[in-house]
Amino acid sequence: MSTSRAVPVTLAEIARLAGVGRAAVSNWRRRHPSFPERIAGTDTNPQFSLADIEGWLRENKKLKKSAEREWLWPGFEALGGRDETGAAIAEVGRLLSGRVSDEGAGSREIRAEARELIERAVDLGQREGGMETFAFLLRRWLDVHVRQIATTPELLASLMAELALWAADRVAGDGPGISGGTTVMDPACGPGNLLLAAADAVRASGAGALTLLGSDRDAVLSSLADSRMALAENKGQKEKEWARVSVQAADSLRNDPFSGTRADIVLCNPPFNERDWGYEELATDARWSHGLPPRTEPELAWVQHCLAQLRPGGAAVLLLPPAVAARKAGRRIRGSLLRTGQLRAVVALPPGCAAPHSVSLHLWVLRMPTAGEGAPAGDRLLVADAASRFPRDPEEKWTPDWTAISAFVREAVAEADSPHAPAYVRQVPVIELLNDEVDLTPGRHIAPSPADTAPRLAEAWREFTGLTAKVNKSAKLLAALDLATAEADTPTATTVAELARAGALTLRSGQQPPEESIHAGPPPDDGIPLLTVPDLLVDGEPRSWLAHDTAAVGEAVIAEPGDIVVVGVARAFSAWVHEGPPTALGPQLHAVQVQPEQLDAWFLAGSLRAPANARQAGTHTTNSSRIDVRRLQIRQVPLSEQRRYGEAFRELTAFERLLRRSADLGTSLARDLGDELAAGRLAHQT
Repeated sequence: MSTSRAVPVTLAEIARLAGVGRAAVSNWRRRHPSFPERIAGTDTNPQFSLADIEGWLRENKKLKKSAEREWLWPGFEALGGRDETGAAIAEVGRLLSGRVSDEGAGSREIRAEARELIERAVDLGQREGGMETFAFLLRRWLDVHVRQIATTPELLASLMAELALWAADRVAGDGPGISGGTTVMDPACGPGNLLLAAADAVRASGAGALTLLGSDRDAVLSSLADSRMALAENKGQKEKEWARVSVQAADSLRNDPFSGTRADIVLCNPPFNERDWGYEELATDARWSHGLPPRTEPELAWVQHCLAQLRPGGAAVLLLPPAVAARKAGRRIRGSLLRTGQLRAVVALPPGCAAPHSVSLHLWVLRMPTAGEGAPAGDRLLVADAASRFPRDPEEKWTPDWTAISAFVREAVAEADSPHAPAYVRQVPVIELLNDEVDLTPGRHIAPSPADTAPRLAEAWREFTGLTAKVNKSAKLLAALDLATAEADTPTATTVAELARAGALTLRSGQQPPEESIHAGPPPDDGIPLLTVPDLLVDGEPRSWLAHDTAAVGEAVIAEPGDIVVVGVARAFSAWVHEGPPTALGPQLHAVQVQPEQLDAWFLAGSLRAPANARQAGTHTTNSSRIDVRRLQIRQVPLSEQRRYGEAFRELTAFERLLRRSADLGTSLARDLGDELAAGRLAHQT
């Protein structure tokens, strides 16, 4: 296509498009004189014309028909910024659904150069499935802009929809789901994940005709959600299951497009920590039945807005940051929600379930009482602490086990009133919560059961005993090292720069990838972890990642197993032999690859990390100063001597790792055992 001629692609992107490894593409480039010339970039990171590459692959019978969708994306990505690309994808969805106009969903003008690309995507969608083609483009767009757009993961969205049906059913009392037609609303719908999850849950419950209503102040997101719902509506109408879909571009707090409509279910993942939510202009709004939310509590404005959207007997589920449950400024509103019986449950999720991935987000389950229902002060709030039930092991890579988490939440709501309620679940009397703090954090009100705590402590003690044995063994080996007491001749020292010039090592400096290419949270199996200096200052674990098949990875500095990683700032200075998966390095991190016939990696890493070495290579004396890695010194000794010292450095590194884990586990054991003793759980001796 003509528009693709100006679209640049990297070697990594060509490899993905062709369904081969990057090495194969480099091999094609060397062996085939007809391989297209680069149009941009450098010799090490070249860029080629998408159209030229596509033509060459076709001529050489290396183009896979199964990857036709992949060939669409580089063209969309080259359209411009986030909004231009998003608007073009939304247009693809609208055309595939049979719509001609936005019908109020918030549109942007489509540039002429994007029309041919859109037509190609529509043609492909008509041949291979409209919903699938649109979903592919939307997923790629969200992956690129993951830092700017916080979406609700699909499995979490399904859990929220299930909780809403449970809460509504407890009011209706007429079997699973809601009888008659069901209206579902999301006042901050983003690309529509929660609406689609609710549609699936309601259809599965057999609740009859369905109406989906969504709005978002971001016109591009609302337009994408509108197209997505239109495609789903087409499918639903063929199956005679959907009644109506409407998505509007609007700020629901300031200008609610559905103010006259009441819903059976409201699901919402509202914006977090936004001070400019309309505090001044909405001071007298009728929705604040529990009181005007403080300026610093925008989430409580969304809670009350969602309640105002419910008809009697309806239920709402919101995903909220944990601070909403405990901040002093919101205690009056939290107390009112408890007194009126409108807040029914709070579920603490393990960190990593959704953005921001570093905190334990909460699910708030609310319902609008029917006439005369209410809830006296002696009623109870269901709290479930999935964060404690599924703790993260700091030594292991962790991703949410949604099967286990969902099963735990289902059991919590099903068995909460029975004597067999699961651990980490409790029905807390409301009167117990109405104190000076009104803290609704589940972990504050749940004491682990002895039946659960005893096996966990026993396992921790077994690990601690094993660690102490390893520490003792390592300590004996290190203590037995025969250190010379007399002064010896000091070997000549060289520097990293001199060794690099001699070809004994290669030094590469990490860099900041483009923001749009960085994904937050633990990396998936096919992701490339991104290590930064801030990560090292916390616990050394990467908190973001790059997709392995993107241009950012092709341009990143990747530390492979066996490379030495050196930190170039004084406050986190260190050097170690990398033993984990291939990892991208951020700014002020450096990768050193040695020639094994000249240098021993463990000897080099141990020599580089010496504190005295950092002091002489630092730019100044503050702990924020940079370290000039090229000036770090290494003693010049024979390779056999290097290996002897390398083994000692390797043992010292293992000893330090064991000490850190032992200290962390020992502190946790002392704290947990103290709680058990204070609770009077020391068994009587017979």
